[in-house]
Amino acid sequence: MRSTRSGVLLLSVALCCAFLVSCESAPPPAGGPEKGETKMSVEKAPYGKLPDGRQADIFTLTNSSGMKVKLTNYGAITVGLEVPDADGNLADVTLGHDTLEAWLTSTSYFGATVGRYANRIAKGKFTLDGKTYTLATNNDENHLHGGVKGFDKVLWDAETVEADGAVGVKFTYLSKDGEEGYPGNLKVTALYTLTNSNQFKVEFSATTDKPTVVNLAHHTYWNLAGAAAGDVLGHELMLAADKYTPVDAGLIPTGELKDVKGTPMDFTTPTAIGARIARVEGGYDHNFVLRNQDGSKIALAARVVEPKSGRVMEIHTDQPGIQFYSGNFLDGAVTGKGGVAYKKHYGFCLETQHYPDSPNQPDFPPVVLRPGETYKHTMIHTFSTK
Repeated sequence: MRSTRSGVLLLSVALCCAFLVSCESAPPPAGGPEKGETKMSVEKAPYGKLPDGRQADIFTLTNSSGMKVKLTNYGAITVGLEVPDADGNLADVTLGHDTLEAWLTSTSYFGATVGRYANRIAKGKFTLDGKTYTLATNNDENHLHGGVKGFDKVLWDAETVEADGAVGVKFTYLSKDGEEGYPGNLKVTALYTLTNSNQFKVEFSATTDKPTVVNLAHHTYWNLAGAAAGDVLGHELMLAADKYTPVDAGLIPTGELKDVKGTPMDFTTPTAIGARIARVEGGYDHNFVLRNQDGSKIALAARVVEPKSGRVMEIHTDQPGIQFYSGNFLDGAVTGKGGVAYKKHYGFCLETQHYPDSPNQPDFPPVVLRPGETYKHTMIHTFSTK
């Protein structure tokens, strides 16, 4: 009897040891972070006070690989975006400012959500259903990016969002009837999310109680080498566009859709931004017509490679156009992050959008929003390395 009990005891000890060894060598549970992996999160903190005493907040989105996006509800602005290079080193690849105070006086639209109508409307006027509307003019005689006080200069309501494999912030704003000259009370939502696939998504939607025009855009200045790395002329750009909209001296489209082939506007194959920029008076600030885009699908619009860091950014959208701007008006007068003076071509913008001056161009895709309809715009930035 004693030997039987001893045998049972030894067997129990052996099974227990085997179980412990098995537990130690087993992989972590599905869905849990790997060793050294950052947990996906969204955090909110005070960012500063507006002149009227209201508080602005800053939100930090972090994914499981350590990529970070910083957003503020002032202007629904993208404050910063950190992505790894080919060696895994993180760097902020957006231009902007270090403090709320600097954003308050900024006129460069760094990281901004712009509207009610992004880009230009000629002479600040358009006619809708037989009535002519006069908008605020803030770009010589033209209306630009929503006017004197566009969506980039207002405080949005904000709430954090968490979903499977993504975190974000949903910004909402009511643009009242008559604001900057526009008709209708426009309810706007701007949803910014970061995914575990290193995608930074921008999703706009809007509804109105009167016929109006809408064209929202995301206006980040990019430098994939890092925000303080100098000019972007060595970045290699591909645009999925065979045509562009030529402009007059005031950067208002002439109404023509012109082939890019044989011109400095041809980015149908990867080309350095600086390769032909000297042949473009003033630099690039043009709308490109995306291939076969009627708003029914999300398709590749642009791909940018920064050769030294190895960073790659792809942009997909459902919009008919994309504005490529090569930072021509940066002149060193603006002091940005870390005290860096932003000089000409230190950043570039790729703004998915409807074409500039569409309210006055009947042959362009329509931008009229009526009661009962919903305006939608999706823009997806996917980051990787090569």
